[in-house]
This record gives sequence, structure tokens and C-alpha cells, in this order.
Amino acid sequence: QVQLVESGGGLVQAGGSLRLSCAVSGRTFSRSAMGWFRQAPGKEREFVAAISAGGGLTQYASSVKDRFTISRDNAKNTVYLQMNALKPEDTADYYCAAGDYMRTTTSSYDYWGRGTQVTVSP
Repeated sequence: QVQLVESGGGLVQAGGSLRLSCAVSGRTFSRSAMGWFRQAPGKEREFVAAISAGGGLTQYASSVKDRFTISRDNAKNTVYLQMNALKPEDTADYYCAAGDYMRTTTSSYDYWGRGTQVTVSP
């Protein structure tokens, strides 16, 4: 059974930083592309960042580029999302996902975590 468990969310003031983690079990992590998505209340789930299985390729949504960094530690079966210079519009539930290919669409990922909440106050 594949499990993805996010952690690291919380409340932070605008301009602050948070680091999200996603621990993966039950799947060969080193062969999985990983993605981070977010969903704000009343909005659709949107792509944030993705990283290839080997970690050599990354992709970001334009809204977070230069502020967020995705990384992975294949020895720990964990993917991270470092979020700097946070804005109130970054407030959302953040989800990690695992799939065979690094993509920006939700349908491209087979496994999902339950999410971690990030709230950025003005």
C-alpha cells in the first residue's frame, strides 16, 4: 500500500518561510516523479512544483518560481518544498503526489497524500 504523508504546514506571517515534507512508503521512491499541488478554499487544485525521479529536473508554477524550491532525498524517501517570501495568496492545503512522470496536471499522478494546511497572514 502506497502512503504519502505531508508535514510542516502551519501559520506564518507574510514574508516568512516554511518547509514542507512528504514521506513516501510502499513505492519505489527513487523511480517516482514527485509533485506538490495546492488547493485554496473554493478553488481547484493547482500545480506548484515537480521534480524528476533522479532529482535532476524541476518545474515550477510561475506564481512560486524564485520563491519555492522542491528537492528530494531518495535515501529518506522524502520530498521537500521550501517556501520563502510567503504571501497571503499562498494560503492553501498543500498536497504531495507520486507518479511515473514529472507533469503539471493532477491526472498525471497516481498517489496522493492527505495534505497539510498552510496559512499566511498579512
